[in-house]
Amino acid sequence: MSTRLVTFTLDGHLYGVDVASVQEVLRGQPQTRIPLAPESVSGLINLRGQVLSAVELRARLGLPDRAADQEAMLVVVRVAGETIALLVDTIGAVIDVDEEQFELPPDTLTGASREFLHGAYKLEGQLLLALDVERAVAA
Repeated sequence: MSTRLVTFTLDGHLYGVDVASVQEVLRGQPQTRIPLAPESVSGLINLRGQVLSAVELRARLGLPDRAADQEAMLVVVRVAGETIALLVDTIGAVIDVDEEQFELPPDTLTGASREFLHGAYKLEGQLLLALDVERAVAA
């Protein structure tokens, strides 16, 4: 059985989310900062009249900040009836992966990197990290 994932990069690593949860992908949009919001909540975005929370996945996953001159891309996902924008570095492709390629995260992986991953798919020459979107945007 195969799974279709929308891929994107963060800090040089390839991530994927189930295509069924993705509404669209966009270039960066103007954001309104939210006073006293957690570091991982980058702000609010007005997407054609719909106000969305923008989650900075680098902060959520404990990765270093994006370079100031690098524009974030948006992966707009639907989670538990809510639409949320995930800030990522680059958008990749939609790819099909098979169960035989999948492995759970290794026991040596700790912290947010392990907590927010379903596991990894072994691709030709690289790993595709399957992000658990519901856990990554919760809290």
